[in-house]
Amino acid sequence: MRWLAKLIYFKILGWQHSGNTTFSKNSIKKAIIIAAPHTSWHDFYIGVLLRAVVGVKTNFIGKKELFVYPLGHFFKTLGGTPINRQSNENKVEAIAKLFEQNEEFRMTLAPEGTRKKVATWRTGFYYIAKQANVPIIMFTLDFENKENKISEPFYPTDDIDADFEYMYNFYKGIKGKITKYS
Repeated sequence: MRWLAKLIYFKILGWQHSGNTTFSKNSIKKAIIIAAPHTSWHDFYIGVLLRAVVGVKTNFIGKKELFVYPLGHFFKTLGGTPINRQSNENKVEAIAKLFEQNEEFRMTLAPEGTRKKVATWRTGFYYIAKQANVPIIMFTLDFENKENKISEPFYPTDDIDADFEYMYNFYKGIKGKITKYS
């Protein structure tokens, strides 16, 4: 099916990718992958096509309400894991445990936490990466240039302000599908 993903991604949709497209020769078995700017439901299928094109297995989390029949099976097949956003459970700890429980686990999420425009990103992904001791890999959803740029793995330090500045700079000038949210 990789050939079909390439046909759709490159030829039909006209997208391209650059940067760390081999995810460091697939030696990175565990990572937090952040996709931004997240402005539209179109981001999902672009991400699914990209992972098929580069041949890297990724996972995602979603609210448990998305994992009911008939879409629940489909999302799980794509690597989805449901989470209960209403529970009192510490989500950072719960998600960090997923990295312990799996030999290979690359979790993709949107740092904004929503498709709407936000002034700052949520920090959960950062603390998950720190607790699970995994790198953060950034990729852009640049609809203006139809490009996904993928970063080298970045390990968070103890300076959250400097780390977020570094990550924000990676996305500077990138325009999402809905530009008023980018």
